[in-house]
Amino acid sequence: MAFDSLASKLQETLKKLRGKGKLTETDIKSAMREVKLALLEADVNYKVVKDFVKSVSEKCSGAEVLNSLTPGQQVIKIVNDELTSLMGGNESTISYSSSGLTVIMLVGLQGAGKTTMCGKLALQLRKKNKKPLLVACDIYRPAAIKQLQVVGKQIDVPVFAMGDKVNPVDISKGAIEYARNNGQNVVIIDTAGRLHIDEELMNELKDVKASVSPSEVLLVVDSMTGQDAVNVAESFNSQLDITGVILTKLDGDTRGGAALSIKAITGKPIKFAGVGEKMSDLEVFYPDRMASRILGMGDVLSLIEKAQQSIDQEEARKLGDRMMSQEFNFEDFLTSMQQMKNLGPLNKILEMIPGANTKELKNIDVEQSEKDLKRMEAMINSMTVKERRNPNLISSNPSRKKRIAAGSGTTIQEINKLLKEFESMKKMMKQMKGMQKGYKKGMFGKLPF
Repeated sequence: MAFDSLASKLQETLKKLRGKGKLTETDIKSAMREVKLALLEADVNYKVVKDFVKSVSEKCSGAEVLNSLTPGQQVIKIVNDELTSLMGGNESTISYSSSGLTVIMLVGLQGAGKTTMCGKLALQLRKKNKKPLLVACDIYRPAAIKQLQVVGKQIDVPVFAMGDKVNPVDISKGAIEYARNNGQNVVIIDTAGRLHIDEELMNELKDVKASVSPSEVLLVVDSMTGQDAVNVAESFNSQLDITGVILTKLDGDTRGGAALSIKAITGKPIKFAGVGEKMSDLEVFYPDRMASRILGMGDVLSLIEKAQQSIDQEEARKLGDRMMSQEFNFEDFLTSMQQMKNLGPLNKILEMIPGANTKELKNIDVEQSEKDLKRMEAMINSMTVKERRNPNLISSNPSRKKRIAAGSGTTIQEINKLLKEFESMKKMMKQMKGMQKGYKKGMFGKLPF
């Protein structure tokens, strides 16, 4: 998870306050000192930290908090609100042009991931029924045009290119004309980058911007570079007046400094976050949800949205009905595993659940979990249709177990373990159904709601 270290330190600090029946100003000062150190260690800009701690301290030291019945919870709410505000308050969406054709320029240093991000953004916009066109304006980096074409083919989005001998301004103009003539309503321009900011790069980007008047100029920065990302954002903003930022690699071992500093330093919002290597691994940046994750309060809304996008709702409903009716079999089990895989890595899902322990999440062996799932899939796929639909055929038949183990490259012990876990799950579903009936009959008495 992004912000691992910061999240665990802030949660530990606030946990101490939560357990106290009454808070003193000394308690607040001590907690704010720890919060300050945690933020600085996370590579958050010093001025941002200073202003943040001052604002939180002032609000936490009021009589309303100190005399509250639940002062610890009040402090957590204040920290959560201030973190949300620090990262922009509300999510910032793409500003679409009223003329019908929206132009988006992606800018940034070389190596930040602009070309891949063009594809990720195009894919997300296409899911919203937009018709994007990718434009290859990086005429300097070897194979940059080819890379964008490969990305475009991967997501089935057209790419406009005029080779590496044509001026980026002329390419941009040509792309606008092409988009208008071919029914595309969003143009995404992949611009050139450099290893460092220089006058030649900025002048070229200014010329492209002046020639196409983009609705959005989005800066792509690597969140793992910490304060360097903030400095880059400040430089690009002063020269180009960017409209927003896209943070890449927010799923990596990043300390969080960039995400917590950029809005405060530049005044420009973080609009998207890259959270993985897949083309679909791009998320709208929600400051309130990110603050909740950092403080261990989960992110249920994002989890629900992810489930709605990744899981076949009708299939999930049928699975639920079969589980509760005791008709659940290995075919259903296989379907449910495939649905879960669509949601993403287990640790990414768990970190969205309220109360998730960030330290324990670190210890989850994602690779091993995925290997275990693959072995289970292999075992189920090695069963006959009849066996999948009636697991009892396997339980009492050693020769069937031996055949399934040989076909899946596993052992009889692993087959027995799978059968045992499957039966345990069915028993649990039976108990849940009994509880459900009990609630309907009122056998548990009057419910407190």
